[in-house]
Amino acid sequence: MALHLITGGSGYVGCHIARRLLELGEDVRVMDLWIDPQIDQRIDFYQGDVTNIEDVNKAIQGVDYVHHNAALVPLTKAGSEFDKVNYIGTKNVIKTALQNNIKHVAHMSSSAIYGIPESVPINSKTKLKPLEIYGRSKKKADDYITGLISHGKPISTIRPRTIVGKERLGIFEILFEWIHDQANIFIIGKGDGLFQFIHIDDLVEVSVKSCLMEKPGIFNVGAENFGTLRQDLNSLITYAKSSSRVIGLPVSITIFILKTLDLLRLSPLGPWHYLTYHKPFYFDIGETKKTLDWKPKYSNIDILTESYEWYIENIDEHIDEMASNKGSLHRKPLKKGLLNLAKKVSKIF
Repeated sequence: MALHLITGGSGYVGCHIARRLLELGEDVRVMDLWIDPQIDQRIDFYQGDVTNIEDVNKAIQGVDYVHHNAALVPLTKAGSEFDKVNYIGTKNVIKTALQNNIKHVAHMSSSAIYGIPESVPINSKTKLKPLEIYGRSKKKADDYITGLISHGKPISTIRPRTIVGKERLGIFEILFEWIHDQANIFIIGKGDGLFQFIHIDDLVEVSVKSCLMEKPGIFNVGAENFGTLRQDLNSLITYAKSSSRVIGLPVSITIFILKTLDLLRLSPLGPWHYLTYHKPFYFDIGETKKTLDWKPKYSNIDILTESYEWYIENIDEHIDEMASNKGSLHRKPLKKGLLNLAKKVSKIF
């Protein structure tokens, strides 16, 4: 039985990694700025900040494996803080782990580091060309880590597609609410590009396997079965027995409007969302499957329908509790700004 440290362990991905490790009989320590009110009592919680090297050093004592998930996500619109947490914080964790002879570190990266790829599917050789400040901060961390991997250090960097599953809220709470309320769903462009998601459970298995198998490398992670964004949204609408329709909007003017709303802080959507979601975006996961003996269990449609079902079953009872969470924006409803008006307008079409 090994001791695993999960940075950002109160966040959406981190808390699911913790649950899976406990299921496997492993010992778990969580380091985060805030404690999950529903934290399992078997977890050793350490309140700390990855940007503080002393906090990291204290939390890592006696640890065998590290799952580094602490990060600022695009929804935070954190500006210069992205670099501080996503790059400097990552360097602190990795350096401290190596100094303490940790057996393996699994670093949670982001598909935002690829920007808009020149071709799909994306593989580990695809050039990294992030479009915005969040993606650039994650790329700096990834560049640092891949340099260490090339020198034989025990680290893996995991690059997931859009993460969805039970308990996932954030921008998906907006989608699910609109479908539930029979509002039409606006997308940028035609929605005819193949678009890949990843189920939280499938992603967790990659983090766990890469550590327990002590496999260094770059692991692109996504569903194996997926369609276009329009196809999969229509499938979800059908499943929900909703009268919603998917409506494509002109690309240039829609991006301009969303960018303006973003700058004015009138929409929760950030550049990563409105600059990329109209483009084909999917990974070649063959290398990850082979190296880790891993196979994703969930298709895009499975992912969306399961997540929607959880939303319907839980949102009325727990909405106030979720909204009061201090931590991860992926685990609570967002302030929607002018998107509430857009929802009303959508019903006119």
